[in-house]
Amino acid sequence: MITTVLFDLDGVVRHFDPNNVREIEQRHGIPLGSIERFAFAAPLIDEVTTGRISRTEWTDRLAAHLHDADAAEEWSLQPYRMDTAILDLADRLRSAGLTTAILTNGTDTIAAEARMMRLHDHFDAVFNSAEIGFAKPDARAFHAILDALAVKSSEVFFTDDSAAKLAGAEALGISSHLFTDVEGLRETLHAHGIPASGEEISHRA
Repeated sequence: MITTVLFDLDGVVRHFDPNNVREIEQRHGIPLGSIERFAFAAPLIDEVTTGRISRTEWTDRLAAHLHDADAAEEWSLQPYRMDTAILDLADRLRSAGLTTAILTNGTDTIAAEARMMRLHDHFDAVFNSAEIGFAKPDARAFHAILDALAVKSSEVFFTDDSAAKLAGAEALGISSHLFTDVEGLRETLHAHGIPASGEEISHRA
């Protein structure tokens, strides 16, 4: 029986507009795609998401690569929107007695970001790869969650917008779902016997 629903953060709960990055590159005369090709390339992305370097150092390395500190700073502070439908779903799951949590491949600033986004109003725990020391899809990141929540892999359902990130969960027998939209997630939750609509939740509660 599923007792815990684990969500990815970026691309599921929090969304960035890719047009923002293109606009930054255009304003600063940077070739399109250059920022994220560097920022999210190995080994740099692995270093920042496992806590070996800070977000500040990540931004500084990008600035050095671009020869443009202002562009790097703008990129690091770009706006986002919260997916209110996902937050509502998380609230409904909690009201039905399930545990909700986030596992993000994040940086050392996630704790502060979580407070700003008020994630703990909707999720029982926020797990950050930079604190765990292992990033998705490494199975050790998921082992850390199982240990922290004292649950078995068979009790956990995980959703992420990256198919590659699901591999570590699936290797441990964690039920997973490739996120594209909230309706698809609700349907998959329902198929796993997890209440995802108001009527189902009222019945379970």
